[in-house]
Amino acid sequence: MSRRRICVVTGSRAEYGLLYWLLKEIQEDAHLELQIITTGMHLSPEFGSTYRVIEEDGFMINAKVEMLLSSDTPVGIAKSIGLGVIGCADALDRLRPDILVLLGDRFEILAAAQAAMLAKIPIAHLHGGETTQGLLDEAIRHAITKMSHLHFVATEPYRQRVVQLGESPERVFNYGALGLDNILKLTLLSRDKLQEELNFSFRKVNFLVTYHPVTLSAEGPERAMNELFRALDRFPEASVVFTKPNADTLGRIICNMIDDYVDKHIARSVSYTSLGQLKYLSAVSNSEVIIGNSSSGIIEVPALGKPSVNIGDRQKGRLKGPSVIDCDDNAHNIVIAIEKALSAEFKEKIFPAESPYGVGGASKKIKQKLEEVNLNGILFKKFFELITPQQADGV
Repeated sequence: MSRRRICVVTGSRAEYGLLYWLLKEIQEDAHLELQIITTGMHLSPEFGSTYRVIEEDGFMINAKVEMLLSSDTPVGIAKSIGLGVIGCADALDRLRPDILVLLGDRFEILAAAQAAMLAKIPIAHLHGGETTQGLLDEAIRHAITKMSHLHFVATEPYRQRVVQLGESPERVFNYGALGLDNILKLTLLSRDKLQEELNFSFRKVNFLVTYHPVTLSAEGPERAMNELFRALDRFPEASVVFTKPNADTLGRIICNMIDDYVDKHIARSVSYTSLGQLKYLSAVSNSEVIIGNSSSGIIEVPALGKPSVNIGDRQKGRLKGPSVIDCDDNAHNIVIAIEKALSAEFKEKIFPAESPYGVGGASKKIKQKLEEVNLNGILFKKFFELITPQQADGV
């Protein structure tokens, strides 16, 4: 009996970090054949050529799809999507997977979804149903949902939203967030080992900052970044570790501004293009506050018992636990939020807190469903007309 071919597309190291344990589960299952397509930032020297990390982890890359232009303008991103559709079409025609697995909402993943849809390959989409009202990713995520045939979501409200979009409840599964598997399975680095790995000394107070473009904003990121820097300057005793944004619209502006800030504050700050999951989560564990507008501050960081300051509208609409402090992108309000996060009263009040994103174990459950799901007729989708709450629950 031939093994079921499961093809996973990854375009960034951050996304690969979330997919790692699912890839391991598929790789180690005798009934499944793992295929991997790398694209986007993985193949870019500017972003560290991180496809090598995938190979070093013991995975075979079956296809490399070059698509990332050296431009982060809207025109450049649109052209990159076009190149991605062409490259993924060729790769899928050669690999002929039984199921294509896609995570999230980035433009590289949209390209793969379009190619698979036209090739009549069933798509399993991870982390659908979420909302990020400040981003173009919102539309991309929901578009991929409508092109997909199986849905693995991170919370019950997200499951209901996918059903609200017309997807059949029997094809939507709430197994929790993939990123929590890293927290369960990785042995994080000690402070001494992390300092050695980063070649950077932590202080008594430490901030980890991850800030990405707000792609639907009418203005560029310069003002918001300067407000963030002004807020950080109010805490001169703190060390600051920056992780740079992905290859998003106007992301290079933020990268350059971070580099300039670090050059002026070299004694207490450092920046990295990508830390990878182990060093990133270890940095979270060794920081007092995580600051920025990344989804990790909402999903993974609370599970490590750390407070997050979530700036601006990028994550507006995403489900958040009590350890996440929202504020606008004004220096004064960012300072207030950081001070609140640092206070013993706040930490005592919110920890331990139950995560809305589950307790881990999603990778194994998703792998099992990919193995056992009946693919006969799966390409035929009937719009599910949601009439009552009971129907949303599949009753």
